[in-house]
Amino acid sequence: MVLENNSKIVRFGVFELDLSAGELRKGGRKLRLQEQPLQVLAMLLDRAGEVVTREELRNRLWPSDTFVDFDHSLNTAVNKLREALGDSAASPRFVETLARRGYRFIAPVEAAAVAESSVQPAIGKPGSQGTEDAPVLSGLHPDLDVPLPHRVVTRGLFGLIQVMYLSFYIVALFRLSGIQEIGDSSLPQWAAASLVAVVMVTAGMGIPLRCYLISAVSFDHRKLGEKFRQIFPLVLVLDQLWAIAPFLLMQKIGFGAAFAACAALLYVPFSERTLIRMAYIRPEVK
Repeated sequence: MVLENNSKIVRFGVFELDLSAGELRKGGRKLRLQEQPLQVLAMLLDRAGEVVTREELRNRLWPSDTFVDFDHSLNTAVNKLREALGDSAASPRFVETLARRGYRFIAPVEAAAVAESSVQPAIGKPGSQGTEDAPVLSGLHPDLDVPLPHRVVTRGLFGLIQVMYLSFYIVALFRLSGIQEIGDSSLPQWAAASLVAVVMVTAGMGIPLRCYLISAVSFDHRKLGEKFRQIFPLVLVLDQLWAIAPFLLMQKIGFGAAFAACAALLYVPFSERTLIRMAYIRPEVK
């Protein structure tokens, strides 16, 4: 096998590649992986964060005098590698495909038991080299310094929050007369009218916003992280306004329950931002 630097063990997430033994392990358990997918992984790790072209992989895996259906064989090797890692081309956590160019290893990596390693932590912008001043620990989010969760979990939680707010808006509009009655019974006439107007305006803004976020996270829009950072001030204002909605039900649920629900809702927009940061890592910190 064409594996270099025989003293190296490279770790990423729950996996480690022992280059001396030519073994891929997950949590200490050896995984079955054929030679060509293993060599693809070794080459991607050796240049973590950089683009490895298909031509470079061809020269590494198949000598010039070898007659083989290169495209099919390479695609098969990459698919087997992704299968072993539990990765996917649509939502990559490890191996990213660059159409008609090649592949890039995008997860943080760590080289162990090596004095001079050619495998650098995948930090900074793609293609940049890691430094001792900014190490990336294996399996940790490079920005938040927490374990990397499965993206399906973070995207699912974010989507559920959007569904919750969408439900709030729709129910409030259907019960607008009830909100008017609550306002008339406890507020001056001008304040009651203002309350109804605020509910209508914010719900009218919130419904298309939540529909966009639900569709974007459902289809895993790759630029959702960037888009959400741009619209976060609007999301924050809407969510903080709707955090006081439980007090409209204070006569039914009591002041204590309304206060607790309000306190929880005040935190939700910040949890949305954290979920997005965990699911969509910024390119500069990959």
